[in-house]
Amino acid sequence: MGYAHDYATAIMHRGRVPMEPADFVPDWADGPRKTKYYPGTERLPLPDAGPWPATATVGRGLGGEGGTGAFGLPELAGLLGDSYGLTGRRLGVQANTDLDALPFYPLANWSRGTASGGGLYPVAVYWVSGAGGPVPPGVHHYSPRHHAMRRLLTGDVTGEVRAALGPGAPGRDTGQYLVLGVKYWQNAFKYNSFSFHAVSMDVGALLGSWRTWARARGLALEPALWFDEARLARLLGVRGDEEGIFAVVPLPWAGTGAGPAAPEAAVARRDEERSRRVLEFAALRAMQEATSADAARRPAPGALAAAAPAEEEEADVRLPAPVPLERGLRAALRARRSSFGRFAAGRPLAAGRLAALLAAARAGARLGGDADAAGAGDLTRLYVFVNHVDGVEPGAYAYDPAGGSALRTVKAGPPGPFLQKNYFLANYNLEEAAAVIVPAIRTHAVLDAVGDRGYRVVNALVGSVAQAAYTASAALDVGCGVALGFDNIAYREELGLLDGDEQPLLIMMVGHERPAPADFRYEIA
Repeated sequence: MGYAHDYATAIMHRGRVPMEPADFVPDWADGPRKTKYYPGTERLPLPDAGPWPATATVGRGLGGEGGTGAFGLPELAGLLGDSYGLTGRRLGVQANTDLDALPFYPLANWSRGTASGGGLYPVAVYWVSGAGGPVPPGVHHYSPRHHAMRRLLTGDVTGEVRAALGPGAPGRDTGQYLVLGVKYWQNAFKYNSFSFHAVSMDVGALLGSWRTWARARGLALEPALWFDEARLARLLGVRGDEEGIFAVVPLPWAGTGAGPAAPEAAVARRDEERSRRVLEFAALRAMQEATSADAARRPAPGALAAAAPAEEEEADVRLPAPVPLERGLRAALRARRSSFGRFAAGRPLAAGRLAALLAAARAGARLGGDADAAGAGDLTRLYVFVNHVDGVEPGAYAYDPAGGSALRTVKAGPPGPFLQKNYFLANYNLEEAAAVIVPAIRTHAVLDAVGDRGYRVVNALVGSVAQAAYTASAALDVGCGVALGFDNIAYREELGLLDGDEQPLLIMMVGHERPAPADFRYEIA
């Protein structure tokens, strides 16, 4: 058993046994920048992405299959801007703990299309472009604040990416790649040892956002999660103990293909850190080492089949057909936000809307590429605590997507008191939410099947599920909030999971919000 087993156990029990360092307090005055900073680099502004097609709806993005279209520079600009670029400034009277800081411009809360734990957005996006593309070949870093690329290296090094992917990887026939890294200090300064758990979900949220965007536009993205991580870290000029490389996303690009292998090269420019003191956390370093040790050992097709949840009894509650998600995806991504205590129990959620949210969350439980080839798309089971849904009695249920939307009763009775008792923060009243959706995965079984790198797969799946739920909620004009601060063991007890190894990993609150909120919004994109 690898270290990831121990870390997963500590995460599950952290509501009862605090993780070290238990007395940690963030030094907010010495915090890092919210993005990597490469001084003196050339900036390439990205073009206007063009109008959003009327057919590119949330429903098509979450429910459709990827098409055979190809990317160009406008599509790349749209993908990045709609998912991770800054889209507007927001200020609202709500229940989150950072409310007192938001009126001050230096601490402005800028909205983005993709969700992030703590709103920290630690994922670094690199574009490795080859010959035949729209710009001179090289390595670029995406700057969300400028919606532009920072050139870090000139020259075609896509051969290094293909060599790192190895045989059998998706996308070896293209000359354009997006590479996702995580600079750990951007999250660890606040969440210390817990940060690996959070950032690996952030990666999944971004991958889920990209795949939804691509399907809505008739494109397909097949990420690779297994590759020679050390080789790519060298190429990007980063230290593996400071920044993990989590995913490679090949881009099907118009008019370009794989070029010849190039001599080995590496980015010489270095990110400039703002913090005067950067701390290390033993658990974070150990997880990076454990999950990158055998990163190039891609699992065989179907390797995760044994980690799928067991078959359950027949569902006993039938939901109506899901409400169609007809809103344009770009508009939904612009509208996406966390509810932070705005829920109103007096307006129950229609059962068809709950069915749509559950179907969307289930659709989000796929990462594509080598993860799906290994069987990751069958790992997630959804549970739902129903408080206020028309036609569905309050209680805890398991979602059964087979043969239409249906629920299997786990425990009858109003779950509100249990939900609120086992939530650690003050920014939500869970009794006011119409429902609380909980994705669960057999984490230890995944680790047994594919090794410690499977922890990244588990959390990426859950992050993608969360992004799908947020996007679908925005399409339905329904409030949504996602949280990690709950007693995981209590949820296992309440859902009757103690005899198995399913682990509840996230809670997603959904429901209608109070009317006429005191919100300020200023759109910049």
